Amino acid sequence: MAPTYSSVVFSVRRREPVLVVPSEPTPNELKQLSDIDDQEGLRFQLPFIMFYSNYNPSILMVQKKDDPAKVIREGLAKALVYYYPFAGRLKEGHNRKLMVDCTGEGILFVEGDADVTLAQLGDTIRPPCPYIEEFLHDVPGSNAVLGCPLLLIQVTRLRCGGFVFAVRLNHTVSDSLGLVQFLRAVAEMTSGACAPSQQPVWQREIFNARDPPRVTCIHHEYEEGEQNIDNDSTTPTLQEENSINMVHKSFFFGPKEMGSLRKHLPPHLCASSSTFEIISACLWRCRAIALAFDPNEDVRLSCFVNARGKQGLQVPVPNGYYGNAFAFPTAITKAELLCNSPLGYALDLVKKTKSEMSEEYIRSVAGLMVTKGRPHYITARNYLVADTTRVGFERIDFGWGKAVYGGPSGAIPHVSFYARFKNSKSEDGVVVPIRLPLPAMERFELELLKITREPVITSML
Repeated sequence: MAPTYSSVVFSVRRREPVLVVPSEPTPNELKQLSDIDDQEGLRFQLPFIMFYSNYNPSILMVQKKDDPAKVIREGLAKALVYYYPFAGRLKEGHNRKLMVDCTGEGILFVEGDADVTLAQLGDTIRPPCPYIEEFLHDVPGSNAVLGCPLLLIQVTRLRCGGFVFAVRLNHTVSDSLGLVQFLRAVAEMTSGACAPSQQPVWQREIFNARDPPRVTCIHHEYEEGEQNIDNDSTTPTLQEENSINMVHKSFFFGPKEMGSLRKHLPPHLCASSSTFEIISACLWRCRAIALAFDPNEDVRLSCFVNARGKQGLQVPVPNGYYGNAFAFPTAITKAELLCNSPLGYALDLVKKTKSEMSEEYIRSVAGLMVTKGRPHYITARNYLVADTTRVGFERIDFGWGKAVYGGPSGAIPHVSFYARFKNSKSEDGVVVPIRLPLPAMERFELELLKITREPVITSML
């Protein structure tokens, strides 16, 4: 197993946080979120981070005269004219229904300076980012779901001339694709555009429950009667997350690792399966073995599947929609079957689960939220995976070129986000962060080593 990367010691000097408001007057109104937006499981803050180099010969003149924090702050103010709900605050209405009070109060913005270079950070820029608290300061009193800024952004200048852009999103208002759409608008404003090339679309009603609400699909992700706790001594609940010895690591899957995994699959599955599906099947199986579940217990894998661009929708998601537009259909099987069967068994379940996503499925989820009081998704013996490799964080260009890395800053309890990453060997691949208790992480790495037959490059927080 390759050694983990050593930490770099540095400090960040921050200015006082400020509120960035729209640069022009915006409507003062209430805008309801959809029944997909305001489900209980999305009521949290989600961080992302992007690292930018100072070296880009085609824009060297711009870099010499402009401060990225100033440029981005001005671009944010202009973009918020079009995305003005982001400058508002969430409140609850009847039956805890979430809505945005478009007050124009603004988003939180922090700028800072770090006495470190991008080269010194090295591969530690990949998730899990050990410096996320330095690069994304948790401003006191800002992280509640209700009554707080919906976005927190920090731009940190590096000693080498590069910079770090980090953002924290209130997940009820938008998903990663919606956030990238907004950041792309900010980038366009920094380059002198008068308006975004993609006009934002609210229309949250398209993901509301039908009248009357109907639940027409089986939803293992919210299954009734399941206790949302895990009795296995190695598996923490959300409340236990900070009280036990959790380890946060990431694993890189490049051409060599993917080649090894494909050797464990029958030809028909190997040819028809995506990288996401293969990695998900592998990690689900290895994680279940590592956590040593009771053989007769049900284990789950929930796949975040986006509705944008989905074929066959009677009401297609409009271009420019920046709300949450996904569901997470869930595979379920017995722990014994998952752990003792070949990799192809898990992969077949993953593929069948992803194929369940449809317009009917997501409308059924909306109906479930309304009729059952917004149940939280199951975390007990469940592993949730989200593919952000095509979302486009790394392509956001504020005028200094594309990001060296852009995407999630790490995993959250029970959830892994897949991101694009180029390692120190210039190999393109997928990096997947995961959180596990220490004993389980050690077993997980051994299982992963067995199936890849080569050391998988890790990074640890």
